[in-house]
Amino acid sequence: QVQLVESGGGLVQAGGSLRLSCAASGTIFSLTDMSWYRQAPGKQREVVAISSGRNTNYADSVKGRFTISRDNAKNTVYLQMNSLKPGDTAVYYCSAVRLSLRYWGQGTQVTVSS
Repeated sequence: QVQLVESGGGLVQAGGSLRLSCAASGTIFSLTDMSWYRQAPGKQREVVAISSGRNTNYADSVKGRFTISRDNAKNTVYLQMNSLKPGDTAVYYCSAVRLSLRYWGQGTQVTVSS
């Protein structure tokens, strides 16, 4: 069973930065696709960034502001978020895909004030 534990959310002013972390266990991390999603109130969950092997992909809304990275030695994936906007306010979820099964973390709240 893959377990994911996120940390690093909080309240930040517009233009500020936050770094989210997600520690994974129960999987061969280097072979696991990792991603970040977010869900704002009243909206559907949407993908923010994906790390698959050496490839990364980003939602258009965060390109140039967010960076996904991973430390395979620490079984941890990060999301560095810069130039935050009020529209980035959401619950951010870490997700893992391994052997065609998707797993979710519990989510961490990010609130950006104007």
